Amino acid sequence: MTVNYSILDLATIGSGETPRQALDNSVALARRAEETGYRRVWYAEHHNFPSIASSATSVVIAHVAAHTERIRLGAGGIMLPNHAPLTIAEQFGTLETLHPGRIDLGLGRAPGTDQKTLRALRRDPTSADSFPQDVRELQGYLRGESLIPGVDAVPGQGTDVPLYVLGSSLFGAQLAAALGLPYAFASHFSPDALRQAVAVYREQFRPSEQLAEPYVIAGVNVLAADTEDEAQEQFLTMKRQRVSILLGRGRTFTDEEADQVLDSPHGAQLLNMVRYTAVGTPDRVRDYLDDFAVHADADELITAHQAPSVKGRLHSVELLATIAGLTS
Repeated sequence: MTVNYSILDLATIGSGETPRQALDNSVALARRAEETGYRRVWYAEHHNFPSIASSATSVVIAHVAAHTERIRLGAGGIMLPNHAPLTIAEQFGTLETLHPGRIDLGLGRAPGTDQKTLRALRRDPTSADSFPQDVRELQGYLRGESLIPGVDAVPGQGTDVPLYVLGSSLFGAQLAAALGLPYAFASHFSPDALRQAVAVYREQFRPSEQLAEPYVIAGVNVLAADTEDEAQEQFLTMKRQRVSILLGRGRTFTDEEADQVLDSPHGAQLLNMVRYTAVGTPDRVRDYLDDFAVHADADELITAHQAPSVKGRLHSVELLATIAGLTS
């Protein structure tokens, strides 16, 4: 089974790093991905996370695009209920105008944050209910077929930026199928409904102007290293960091405290989130991803390289490119 390989860059702000350093690291990672043959790099909209620098997602894409030449770049994704569809059409229409043929727009309906930050975003808690209509409105702007007479996206009109529906449930799968759009499943952190959602999407898919056949992207974590011990050490660090990020509420846990949490019922939930993780030497990672692509019935794997240092992430990107045959 031949699949495409891409990267989800979480724009991680590491321990002791500044947001500027994190964004510089994202440029370095995209350049390496371009050099080694990956299909695309995506960035996700998250708000009020001290460890993530991609909150202004379209700005990050613009910055990285200006420092790369060929690789596709995009949002994985924009949380559309946080925004007016016209605004997103203008932003991504501008990106496509400046970097033609290189821009993707993945769309999700989650807030990408907590309830308190949702209020700070001035988002109506019911705004997700209009997600299907908002996707259609956005699509109309980008096609130059506005659903609101007299209102066009400039830039944006007629750019036809390709849309992708992101999800981790049957809702997104059904919407992507109904609209004839590619479907990206967030199995790198929300794995439970993966196989059911993909099956529903493929069964219900209707061809569209953008897409003749169903196309599935599945998220998977990757920690590829030169030795098994090194990869497992990185994996343990990743799990400990998630304890502080997701449960700390401003508190940083010691390694011992984090390990205690991981052994608790709360820890079982965190461990389930990283169920789909390829860890180990290059051969072990290749075997895992080959099996996962079949398991997920995926056309493309979008890999989140989770090493705690940028050096480790870049090396993981290189190792995977080599074993996947992306580079000669």
